[in-house]
Amino acid sequence: MHPILFKIGPLTIHSYGFFMALGVAFGIWFLYRQAKRQELDAGRLIDAAFYILIASLVGAKLILLIGNFSYYVSNPKELLWIARSGGVFQGGLVFGVLFALWYFRKYKLPTWKIADIVGPALALGHGFGRIGCFMAGCCYGRACSLPWAVNFQDEYAHGLTGVPIHQDLHPVQAYEAILNFINAFILYRLLRKKKYEGQVFVFYILNYSVIRFFTEFFRGDHSASGYLFEGPSAFLSLSVSQGFCLVAFAAGMILLRVFKKRARG
Repeated sequence: MHPILFKIGPLTIHSYGFFMALGVAFGIWFLYRQAKRQELDAGRLIDAAFYILIASLVGAKLILLIGNFSYYVSNPKELLWIARSGGVFQGGLVFGVLFALWYFRKYKLPTWKIADIVGPALALGHGFGRIGCFMAGCCYGRACSLPWAVNFQDEYAHGLTGVPIHQDLHPVQAYEAILNFINAFILYRLLRKKKYEGQVFVFYILNYSVIRFFTEFFRGDHSASGYLFEGPSAFLSLSVSQGFCLVAFAAGMILLRVFKKRARG
């Protein structure tokens, strides 16, 4: 674990911020390349990406606040911390999608054609972001006794993110990073062979909903986002994030059916 990647004099580069920036850079690079290939307005899309990122951050923070309202009312400053309280990704996704739909409509851009190249870009960027989580110790896993368990020992990271130290934990950040990279590859392949507009983005929603629902069972930081139902064990509980996954998966299935029907004429 390396919450601080390196220092150069007074300049400190934190791992979380570095990999988040790397994820954004790779996502925008992918978006730009694919926009050029499909003869879309690449400049306009890069502008849109900037505004969508802001809308997504607001949404992620808002859902985090709703999920644990009493804690953040008592500790409002922590809501502004990126490493400790980055936000709920699904909340960011919902707000980002809604803003994007408005933006594309305003500037008369082909919404679902663009969404199809956004899906793989999101998965790619998210994979790098989870590497940052792993190195910083945020979004940590619950205790386990598996051979591949991780044992964080950095006091600074413990104070910053609350990650348990000197305890074997699921490397859940690595689980999700790997699954997001696999999802990005699958979506990229689908992008080259898609049968109708919107197909790739819908499969991004479906695939990520399954990924996040599964990895949530191994998360140990649910105090950050809260539970819809907390049972006697992780596998008998339902977190706020898993609730979003169920809603997103159902919405994805509806969209898939709509797009298929539309493609048939």
